[in-house]
Amino acid sequence: MKFSRSSRSRGDGSPDVTGFYDDDTGSIQYLVSDPDTKRAALIDVLLGFSPESASVDTASAEAILRYAENEGLEIDWILDTHPHADHLMASSFLKKRLNKPNGIGNRVVEIADLWRDYYNLPHAFDAPADFDHLFQDGDTFNIGNLPVRVMLSPGHTLGSITYIIGDDAAFVHDTFMQPDVGTSRADFPGGAASDLYRSLQNILKLPDNTRLFVGHDYGTEYRKLPEWEATVGEQRKHNGHIGGGVPEDVFIEQREARDKTLALPDRMLHVLQMNLRAGRLPDAETGEKRFLKIPLNAF
Repeated sequence: MKFSRSSRSRGDGSPDVTGFYDDDTGSIQYLVSDPDTKRAALIDVLLGFSPESASVDTASAEAILRYAENEGLEIDWILDTHPHADHLMASSFLKKRLNKPNGIGNRVVEIADLWRDYYNLPHAFDAPADFDHLFQDGDTFNIGNLPVRVMLSPGHTLGSITYIIGDDAAFVHDTFMQPDVGTSRADFPGGAASDLYRSLQNILKLPDNTRLFVGHDYGTEYRKLPEWEATVGEQRKHNGHIGGGVPEDVFIEQREARDKTLALPDRMLHVLQMNLRAGRLPDAETGEKRFLKIPLNAF
């Protein structure tokens, strides 16, 4: 983990948010809390994974837990926005460590159906067993006194969800990127640029001052340091792919053309096999040895 940055509460109904940047994958992990009650949730926290050695470490998750403890926060929720293709989810590890519930969108069940065929693992991936909550569009819960609303936001995956927390924060994962970058890819199995466009438009219906926290940033030629926060108003006006009211057909043509130039994430075939189990490693087969099954020539 390279560094962190905090976005403090703006007052009643507004959460404190700290983002933790993972340099290896350009991912941002979030700790969001109610400043009045000190209750908190973790969103999209990861485990370290080396594709070269197929090794796993808990350093990033452990560092975030230490930060939460130092801030006097009590973590009540372990949340993910979708089964990630570029990093290994820490959901299962954190659930065991904290004895707190974990959650993801309920359409992870459909995503698992797609990937069983790719991996030729017909009996793998039992989402209701690995996740305590499979959220549907419109579901609500609380972090302390802060209300949370779940919004289905497909496109990057068919089951991606957004968490709208309090009055002015939304965790929009791989939909928007920072305004000077644009939007996220939509070419993974089950993804679609047309779905992504509609998800982007739904997010832009939130109040203009809503802070949008994105899932990834890699810096740019002109901006060396990563960023992960912009308001709805800023995205509506300045987003490089959709700002200023770009029509759907133009967005789809540009998004699909861009996606054709992108390589698969180097961790995808490794980590999805675990992320569809909430980041749980495969069961041990011989002694303590665990194995992944990687499809050849499938992509």
